[in-house]
Amino acid sequence: MILSLTGQRSTSVIKPFIDSNVLIYLLSSDEKKAEQAEAILQKPAIISVQVLNEVTHVARYKAKLTWEAVESWMRLIQSLCCVENLTPESHHLGRRIAKQYNISVYDSMIVASALLAGCHTLYSEDMQEGMIFDQSLRIINPFRQ
Repeated sequence: MILSLTGQRSTSVIKPFIDSNVLIYLLSSDEKKAEQAEAILQKPAIISVQVLNEVTHVARYKAKLTWEAVESWMRLIQSLCCVENLTPESHHLGRRIAKQYNISVYDSMIVASALLAGCHTLYSEDMQEGMIFDQSLRIINPFRQ
């Protein structure tokens, strides 16, 4: 149980946010990282529409999947993860994060979505391990030894 801001008990669990680079390993020939990515998806998690867009691009143009295979894979990912929409609020927050933390706009939009979803963990291989955003969101590299 988690206490909400109002002091009421909540049975909701805070889910981690998954960056696109983690999901892309599901298509990788790196079996160890693919298995680790799969293990992360065994528990409830959150992604954003931007993550779906980035994964779609890699699946189609780098992994050379057909559109039908991409569609099937996107349905599977969406069945396993909650998907946060991109909004003007997430865009505004993302711009602030990019400026404040000096990170790329694309990474900052993922961070913004994770913050707005109330996540405390963002699994990413590309962002700095251990970095904390707005005193509440920590980057964890799930592939780090």
